[in-house]
Order: sequence, then C-alpha cells, then structure tokens
Amino acid sequence: MDARMNRRSFVASAAALSAVAAVAPTIALAAGKGSSSADASASTDGETKAKAASSKADKSAAADSSSADAIVAKPGQLQIFAANSLEKALPEVQKLFTEQNPSVTFADTQFKASGDLVEQMSAGAQPDLLITASKGTMDKAEEAGLIDSGTRTNMFNNDLVIVVCTEDDYYDIQTISDCADPTIETIAIGDSATVPAGKYANQALYSVGLYTDESGDGGEYDASIADKINLADKVGTAAKWVSTRDCQLGFVYSSDVYRYDGIKVAYTCPEDSHKPIVYPGAVAAKAVNGETAQQFLDFCLTDPDALQIWSQYGFEVAAE
Repeated sequence: MDARMNRRSFVASAAALSAVAAVAPTIALAAGKGSSSADASASTDGETKAKAASSKADKSAAADSSSADAIVAKPGQLQIFAANSLEKALPEVQKLFTEQNPSVTFADTQFKASGDLVEQMSAGAQPDLLITASKGTMDKAEEAGLIDSGTRTNMFNNDLVIVVCTEDDYYDIQTISDCADPTIETIAIGDSATVPAGKYANQALYSVGLYTDESGDGGEYDASIADKINLADKVGTAAKWVSTRDCQLGFVYSSDVYRYDGIKVAYTCPEDSHKPIVYPGAVAAKAVNGETAQQFLDFCLTDPDALQIWSQYGFEVAAE
C-alpha cells in the first residue's frame, strides 16, 4: 500500500510569500501570549467566538466526566473509544463489519482527543475497545490497568503536516522554521496535554529550535512564535480554524486533509522531526464483548475492503 507517497504528493507548490490579515481565536493561547491581530475590532470578534467555543468545550467535557459511569458496553453491541482523527474512516469499517457479521452492532462510538478518552475510562467508562493516536497515551491506559495488554497492537501510521486554507496561495512553506516568518501571525496547534497531534507538532518545532522540550509537552515556544500559537482542544478544531482562516497555518495529521473541507497541505514535516505517529489499539480490560472486540480489531487490519477504506482516508496499516 503506497498511501504515504500519495499523501506526500499533496504538498502544495506556493506563490511568493505575502501578508494576510487573519483573525485568530485568542483563547487557549500558550502562557504569556496575547492577541496577534493588529485590528482591534477583529481581535474582539475573534475573542468572542473563541470564548464561546471554549465554553461549549468546557461544558462538553463536564458532561463527559459526569456521564462517564453511564458509558458501559452492552452484550452484542461493541462500544469503541477512538481518536478524533478516525471519526470518518472508522464508521465505514464498522458498517462493513456488521454487514459481514449481522449479529454485531456498534454503540455510539466516542471520538475524542486520546487523552480525554483515557480520562473517561479512568472515571469509570467501560468501552470494549480503545484506539489512541499515540503510543504514549496508550501507555498511560496500560499503566492504569485500563486495557488488556496482551491484545495491544499498533494499527496505523500517519504523517504530520502543516496546512493552510484551500483558498490561500500566499504561503511558501519550505521548512518548519517558516512558522517564525513575520508574515505568519496565527498558528493552530492541538493542546499537547490531551491532543497527541499537538505533542507531535511541538516535537517538530523543537527540531528547529522553536520549542524547548524534546518530548513535545511541558516546554515553551520560542519568542518568535509564542504570540502566534492558538491551542485547540482537538486536532479537528485546529483544522477548522485554518479552514475558516481564523488561523493562517495549522499542524494536523495528513489524514485530516481527507476528512475536513477547506484545508490543503502546505508542507509535510520530515519523519525525523518528531516521534513516529502510531495509532495503537487494544481491548479494554473490562470489555463486555472482549472476544468480539478482538475479532473487530483483527478485521480492521486484515480485511481487504477495510484496508481500502483506511487507505482512502490517508492511514497506513502499521507493519509489525
């Protein structure tokens, strides 16, 4: 499967660099950051929208926490917790599995930031299967006894890309260091505390001296980009901010270009600029349908039609 080459061919050839007026969401900035907009009224409008989005996210998180105990798998109905970036591809594979196994249905799959999913499980939620967007997040689930370690397997690989709005041809991104260019005023990055894509982005920035922690978490942004950074609650939010021009650039997965309209790849980060992007999957320790969950996990990685779906959405099945 040559999905990686297809994704890398997405890298756009861009015209000469020029300034663009962009309204950035001004909440969720890294500590010590202010608004990067020169237009005061536009900044106020961006702040209002961003605060509303933040309030909605906070309420959603509170609801997730309070209802965590209620999310328990039922016999014959698989409950899956999956990384947000799988929300388009996974339902198609689930449908395919049910067509071949009519006795198995799926509950409302929870698509969230990987860290949030593990927190929900720690709070009492009991899915059958967990799929995260990083090894580190799955490590935390394993250390907490939330998964059956013997079922853990690497499912997919992905690429980290810098995206711009599809309507913009202003940016000539030739390296990660171009994020520090003065004409770039706003950059969307997932919050590394819960969003693996944000941690990978920070690692990439570290590779060019724009972030202080090699692990991608707990560090500080270089002064040349500190005021530009807008932290998103999930990788999908970062993609949407770019698609609406609330941010000029965004760090997302290459697969996100397949699931969100309005963004295109400007630059694919070198593989050695960050840790390998791997999506592990594992049957939950308290799975109600453990055997069926394992069957579905195997199906995802071996069924020819399922493999085609993953490829169409920009995922590579990991080689182990």
